[in-house]
Amino acid sequence: MQFLIKQIEKMKPFFEKISRNSYLRAIRDGFISLIPVIIFSSIFMLIAYVPNIWGFHWSGDVESNLMKAYNYSMGILAVLMAMTISKSLTDTFNGKLPATRQINTTSVMIASISAFLLLSADQIDGGISSGYLGSTGLLTSFVIGFTVPNIYKMFIKNNITIKMPKEVPQNISQTFADMFPLAASVLFFWLFDMIFRVLANTSFSAWIIEFFQPLFTAADGYIGLTIIFGAIAFFWFLGIHGPSIVEPAVAAIYIANVEANLFMYQNGEHASNILSQGAQYFVVTFGGTGATLMITYMIAFMAKSKQLKAIGKASAVPVTFGVNEPALFGIPIVLNPVFFIPFIFAPILNIWIFKFFVDSLGMNSFLYNLPWTTPGPLGIVLGTGIAPLSFLLVIVLMVVDFLIYYPFMKVYDKELIEKEKLEEDIEGNVEEVNEEEPETLANTKLDKPTNVLVLCAGGATSSMLANAIDEGAKERELEIETFAMAYGQHKNDIDNYDLIILAPQISSMLGELEEDTGQRGVKSVSTNGKEYVDLSKDPAAAVNFALKNINQSEDKIHT
Repeated sequence: MQFLIKQIEKMKPFFEKISRNSYLRAIRDGFISLIPVIIFSSIFMLIAYVPNIWGFHWSGDVESNLMKAYNYSMGILAVLMAMTISKSLTDTFNGKLPATRQINTTSVMIASISAFLLLSADQIDGGISSGYLGSTGLLTSFVIGFTVPNIYKMFIKNNITIKMPKEVPQNISQTFADMFPLAASVLFFWLFDMIFRVLANTSFSAWIIEFFQPLFTAADGYIGLTIIFGAIAFFWFLGIHGPSIVEPAVAAIYIANVEANLFMYQNGEHASNILSQGAQYFVVTFGGTGATLMITYMIAFMAKSKQLKAIGKASAVPVTFGVNEPALFGIPIVLNPVFFIPFIFAPILNIWIFKFFVDSLGMNSFLYNLPWTTPGPLGIVLGTGIAPLSFLLVIVLMVVDFLIYYPFMKVYDKELIEKEKLEEDIEGNVEEVNEEEPETLANTKLDKPTNVLVLCAGGATSSMLANAIDEGAKERELEIETFAMAYGQHKNDIDNYDLIILAPQISSMLGELEEDTGQRGVKSVSTNGKEYVDLSKDPAAAVNFALKNINQSEDKIHT
């Protein structure tokens, strides 16, 4: 097993390079930006249709009003996605362009909307059709989001623009500078749309959905589900944020399947699509990637090792809400050969069981999108519309995950017990000497307020360290304000921070972050797994870590 782990580790740089791909990140960042829209719209769906379970139906007017909120949020998701993807990719391009020659992100988003509507909205009496403005148009939004920023980049990089006299105000000059790339983007897709409709006799959005339909179907089968969710767990085992690599390829299927399930459910049909955000959030990652809910509670209450028991108790609450980095890096599970088999195969068994419940027992699949921090058991019950079989499914998943992790937990617990006993024998009666806080850090004072930003993949793990730094700063009466975000959300606000810290699952992004922060005088650092977990549990150490890494200019820090 150790040999296998070493061979897998050799592949890590290649996979890290994939996770840094700007196009994959643009899709991920686009979805992260729109999570509030997805959750907001789902609330109205829950209100509108969950009461049907108990035989209560809203009047037609009430249902129509509830659906109006849904249709004008989730119903235009693809339009919004074209904007957010193009913005994320534009931000990446701007990071590599001269400061005096930047792409106007607002103009890019406007052009993306126009281009998307050209490919997706047919003219009808009194307006335009909306059939492909929602989840069914997501594949088209990817195409738009990738293409429009590249058209702008070509014009801006080569300085193809209308040059105005220096006396003209900057905001007016910018309007003319954007005219060529905006016109080129819209005209390109206008011509493309006309030619495509002549050749294919349909719109691009309709065609691309039909073209990829076999892939959608294959992804919903046992083999497809195994590959998708096995890959997510495999990448996380390497310490790389798996969803950052895998989700962009299946994100459109996730959203489209949930909407299709809801449509089937409303029409009295069986909601049978398996692949969805709910399936990933609450079935596959039952507690977090690797289905870590049960193993965390097992080590908290069943382990004999002092180290393991302490980590289990500290990780139990975060893992309950889907934040399992404390367990992944604290136990650790990442790159720990003992847990390789259960970490990869527990998620796969979970999705197979879920598919059996849907295909063979007739349970409805996920009808609603819920926040990923919803506890797994609750997410399964609510996401499937409180299906009676969902309660049984939760119990089955807990039992299966317990059984698959139990023997490996016992082996690892035994290893740690022997290690702890050996350490006690070596130390004898020698008291452990606690390392004193460095005098320079103990006496550190700040001349002005300092801002620290912690970044992770989704914005939840980062809050753990951010809270610890805040607590440590308050204890020392230091003017440090700490913020937590998902990577990509910081692009427009880098100048507002003195230090940016990367959580371990996105440490591979440090090179790119340093390019963004280096010329702005902002310090950027990454952390490893154990270090991050230890700092998150120790406010004094957390604030010391921040102080050590803040730019040590005389006007900022003195002792």
